[in-house]
Amino acid sequence: MISSSDILRGKVLIVDDQQANVALLERILRGAGYLDITSTTNPAEVCEVHRKNHYDLILLDLQMPGMDGFQVMEKLKEVETDGYLPVLVITAQPDRKLRALQAGAKDFVGKPFELAEALARVRNMLEVRLLHKALRGYNDALEQRVRERTFDLHESYVETIFAMTRAAEYKDEDTGAHVQRISYYSRTLATILGMDAEFIDRIFVAGPMHDIGKIGIPDHVLPKPGGLTPDEWTVMKGHTTMGAKILGNSKSPYLEMGAEIALNHHERWDGGGYPNGKQWEAIPLSARIMNIGDIYDALRSKRPYKPAFDHAQTLDIITHGDGRTQPEHFDPVIFAAFRANHQTFCDIYETYMV
Repeated sequence: MISSSDILRGKVLIVDDQQANVALLERILRGAGYLDITSTTNPAEVCEVHRKNHYDLILLDLQMPGMDGFQVMEKLKEVETDGYLPVLVITAQPDRKLRALQAGAKDFVGKPFELAEALARVRNMLEVRLLHKALRGYNDALEQRVRERTFDLHESYVETIFAMTRAAEYKDEDTGAHVQRISYYSRTLATILGMDAEFIDRIFVAGPMHDIGKIGIPDHVLPKPGGLTPDEWTVMKGHTTMGAKILGNSKSPYLEMGAEIALNHHERWDGGGYPNGKQWEAIPLSARIMNIGDIYDALRSKRPYKPAFDHAQTLDIITHGDGRTQPEHFDPVIFAAFRANHQTFCDIYETYMV
């Protein structure tokens, strides 16, 4: 609620090239109890002083040399970007009143001044302006609360996804840090490739869900130190389709991409991957991006069937191949981005080793 004292403390700027008119308006307003009154006879300085002081009401004469009131209002629109001009125009020409309102002024008062009318219009204008500012402040505060709540919900949601993903990783890895590193590898490549912010955010969250299907792989197969039998290998490859089923049929864009990656992250650019032997662009971009980070991390990490390799060994294997991993397995554009930025992958691995 706007009180009378709030209105009397409103910031008022008087703009008129005639000093006598300025003095008269100042005397009228101060006599009515208004406390914060500024004036100028130079219309060219109105925008700058308003930008600094944010007046609640500008009493603006229309007929001024050099720069008239209409030109001042056009300039004020550059300052008041929300479209609200707190302008009460002063004019002795009745035919200019409608034009002034069309130009953005909120009200007008005629010359010569009728004291009661002028004070009533000033009070009404200030009350509306202060209500407008209060509403905008309330809306800004509400939007901030919504943003904070949305952020909290998003963070909670993402943390739940990561916790669920770590459950699968702890079944297979020495450490769940693999999950965290996959996020950073994926985000790094997506950024280098020029993907938009929405895609980058989604792959950061969705990438670590690639192996969620391993929850359903029997314990005698998953951590087996030796080679897998053909039947065991068939079971192991099933983690891709199982992961897609776990994450599928969701309205969440994160889980949608997670299901996409889970199903396709072992597909190869040359068509030699699984489960569906897809090749080239038939493999979703998210899976192509995530795949090379997964391979890099797997080579750097100790597994039941292999020791950990250092960065140089890993780079050599990915770049030149070792039979199991070959350069033609990767999207050439993504492969080139990895090679040009391989040190970033090393930095990520060493930052999130535990």
